[in-house]
Amino acid sequence: MGEAFYERVGQGHYVASEFTRGPWDAGAQHAGPPAALLGRAVEERPGAREDMRLARVTYEILRPVPIGALRVTTEVLRAGRGTEVVQAALVPEGADAPVMLARALRIRAAAEPVPAVAPGPRVAPPGELGETPFFPVPWDVGYHTAMETRFAEGAFTETGPGTCWMRMRVPLVAGDEPRPLDRVLVAADSGNGVSNVLDFGKFVFVNPDLTVHLHRHPVGEWVCVEARTSVDAAGIGLADSVLHDEKGPIGRGVQSLFVTPR
Repeated sequence: MGEAFYERVGQGHYVASEFTRGPWDAGAQHAGPPAALLGRAVEERPGAREDMRLARVTYEILRPVPIGALRVTTEVLRAGRGTEVVQAALVPEGADAPVMLARALRIRAAAEPVPAVAPGPRVAPPGELGETPFFPVPWDVGYHTAMETRFAEGAFTETGPGTCWMRMRVPLVAGDEPRPLDRVLVAADSGNGVSNVLDFGKFVFVNPDLTVHLHRHPVGEWVCVEARTSVDAAGIGLADSVLHDEKGPIGRGVQSLFVTPR
């Protein structure tokens, strides 16, 4: 397989590469690449309206996503003049049940521009920062090597809030140039890793969902995840991220967390 997260092997059929591998299980994907794959499926499905743009997508991560052959299906749940809701499902080949679902809200872009109201850049740009290493991972190739990371605040090896620029080193799908939505969705699931508040060696963090809101699609190669994590004594947590590109904030990403001692 070429240098990409996935290879397309047929309409709606893909094979995941080892670049999708997450840091905790050698046979399971980091949720970022499959989130981006489902987001692309929503945008690329037959009959998708070109005058609409993804404004919100919620992922239900039902079980670990295996590294291997996968199929993607899409279904329009609601279609209106100004909005539509589309569901995409990721199913391992040979299985009947999905391992990940995405429910996306798309909103029609205005035919005539309206006044833009949004803050400008507020994070040091990636060009001013050095590359930051990932925390130790027990395998040589995975999501941690497929993404370039540069911290403006914190580090993977520190606890507490973090602000991290991320850039894809490889395309989402072999032979295709990365798209703006690919870039933000492949990074958005990293909020808890960027802002972990407890020792990963002593505690397990599982995020069974991810919601991304976008008021603007990113421009350029870099996406910044400015994240804060909170954990209750009951073991329920929340990772809340502001998402940026080099022009300023573009939206938010939120992950629910199940936290338990190892």
